[in-house]
Amino acid sequence: MESIELVKEKIRNINDFPVKGIVFRDITTAVKDKQALKAMIDFLTEKFKDKGIDYVAVVESRGFIFGSALAYNIGAGCILIRKPGKLPAETISEEYSLEYGTDKLEIHKDAIEAGKKAIVIDDLLATGGTVGAACKLLTKAGAKVEAAAFIIELTELNGRKNLPSGIEVVSMVKY
Repeated sequence: MESIELVKEKIRNINDFPVKGIVFRDITTAVKDKQALKAMIDFLTEKFKDKGIDYVAVVESRGFIFGSALAYNIGAGCILIRKPGKLPAETISEEYSLEYGTDKLEIHKDAIEAGKKAIVIDDLLATGGTVGAACKLLTKAGAKVEAAAFIIELTELNGRKNLPSGIEVVSMVKY
C-alpha cells in the first residue's frame, strides 16, 4: 500500500466535532500506528533532506510530533512555537485572527539567528491562520522561511492563501 493511502486510512474521521457539520480529521489514530508514523516522517524527510534547512519550527502541539523527528533526520535544529506564557526566557510574539477574537504565538527572542533557513511544521492546514502567524513570527526574528509542511490539508478552506507568498507548501494527505 502506498504511504499516502496508508496514512489516510489511519486518520479517523469524527462527524459533527467540534460542532455540527464539521468532519474532524483525527491524526492521533495515525500517529499511534508505527507504519503510518514512519510513513509520515519519511514523507517529510524526503521533501526536505537536501534543502539546507537550519531549523524546523514546530507549532504547538501536534507539530512537535513530526518536527522533532524531521529535524533529527535532516540535521537541523528545532524551534518551539508556543502559546503565550509557555516559554521561560524573553519572547517575541505574533497575534493572529480567529473566527471569534484573536490568539498569539511566541518564540524565544534568541531562537533563531538572522538569515537562517527555516521550515514550519504542523499537523494540519485548515484556514492557515496559525501557520501564517508562525511564518510572520519567524520572519520577524530574522529567519528566511523556506516552506510550511503538513500531514493533512483541508483544501476547501484554502489555507494556503494565508501563508506568505514565495514559500513552498507541502502536504501529504489532502481532503
